[in-house]
This record gives sequence, structure tokens and C-alpha cells, in this order.
Amino acid sequence: MRASHPGGNALRAGHAPRPKPRDREHREQAALFGWVELAKARHPGLGLLFAIPNGGDRHPAVAAKLGAEGVRAGVPDLCLPVPRGGFHGLWIELKAPQGPGARPGALEPGQLDWLDALNAHGYKAVARWGWEAARNTLIDYLEGKP
Repeated sequence: MRASHPGGNALRAGHAPRPKPRDREHREQAALFGWVELAKARHPGLGLLFAIPNGGDRHPAVAAKLGAEGVRAGVPDLCLPVPRGGFHGLWIELKAPQGPGARPGALEPGQLDWLDALNAHGYKAVARWGWEAARNTLIDYLEGKP
């Protein structure tokens, strides 16, 4: 028998609720930055990798304030401002991969627009599903691989 908790997600008997996509993306990004801390000695450029905190649920007043400060919907999650291979830098939109009982994160139209615009302006801008895929992209980029 299924029951609902106040958030509306159905609970399966004996199972915890599935993580929200945003929670899954948080875990993926945190895992990536854990790896970055270990890999900076081999790839010093990783020390410049930073996250753009433009996702998540916010109180409308906070969202309005951030919008006035220039926060824009759809901007990729990660930026590595290190030129390589003819690119000005690397931008990554990190999505949660497909997991047990969970679909992979989907790109929003605004995210696709930003990726296209950044690529058109000389950056390498990509979407990656899972921290391992993002890690591989970072290594390939820093090592000058296509």
C-alpha cells in the first residue's frame, strides 16, 4: 500500500522517498569538488574551477534580489576559466545521471540557450550527466584532448 507524505511523493512500504533531482545534482557536484581537491596537484588549473549558485528554490524576495545582482537562469553550473585548445574556458552544466528508480536530469531550454551562446563565443560549453563524466571532461580539457 502506498502513502503520501506532505510533499506529495508516494512512499513505498519500507523504502525512503527518492531524492529530488536537485538533491541528486547537489551530491554529484559535491563529489566532483571532492575529487578536484585531490586532483589539483596534478592539474593545477582545477584550482580555478568554481560553481555558479543559480539553482534551487528561493524565497521570492531573495530571487528578486539575486536577479537584480545579475543572477541569470540557465547559466551552466561550473566554470573553469582556463584557456585550452583554442577555447577561452570550459563551462559545464552538471546533471544527475540515471540512477535506480530515477531518470537522468533533463536540460531546460534556457540551459541549452546558454550552452549554445557560450560555444558561439569561443568557450567550450557542455552538459554532463554525473560527476565522473564531468571529471573526464575536465581532465581531457586540461590535457588538450578534443
